[in-house]
Amino acid sequence: MGRKSLKKTRQKEIVSAFYNVAKREGLENASIAKVAKEMGVNPSLIIHYFTSKEELIFGLINFILESYRFIYLAEEEQLNSRDRLIKVVDNLFSREWNALFDDGVFYSCFSLIFRSQRIKTEFKELHNHLRQLLSEVIEAAKIDGHLQIENSKQTSDLIFIMVEGVYYYLSLFDDEEVYNEKLLQYKKAAFEILNMDMTVEIT
Repeated sequence: MGRKSLKKTRQKEIVSAFYNVAKREGLENASIAKVAKEMGVNPSLIIHYFTSKEELIFGLINFILESYRFIYLAEEEQLNSRDRLIKVVDNLFSREWNALFDDGVFYSCFSLIFRSQRIKTEFKELHNHLRQLLSEVIEAAKIDGHLQIENSKQTSDLIFIMVEGVYYYLSLFDDEEVYNEKLLQYKKAAFEILNMDMTVEIT
């Protein structure tokens, strides 16, 4: 048990260092040697836990998932199903969501799906997992009578299609006011998909 816990801790430390190197120098320039230098350890220690750069990338994709997962877990116990849904949608269309993971590293990782079937599968599972989490939040609000929608999974899929397109598009804008204005516009559209008024407040 202790060794397994230590292994996971060390792997997280290595992936975090890999992410920092990739964010600073670009994923294509990140290497096991640079990660070792970042951590101040021998490269053999990195190879002990991750035998290749590709394995590090798989770890990074899981790191992305863990970074996004907290959006759904935040304040879960304190909120009812309606308020939790509102909170989740607010978070999805927020600076905090976009800042969870560096866009340059994310899209560099994503581009590898065209060269690696395994990475493509990893990303597909990541996106499906996030959609499933949102679907469960929507379904809970629906069951409690807060929503009038036909299909929670389809609604979740539509909202995530928006989320993915929104941040891709907004990455082209440097003007803070324009960015915030468009983000608010897209969040309003997401609430319209849910047949909810964006002005509702969490009680």
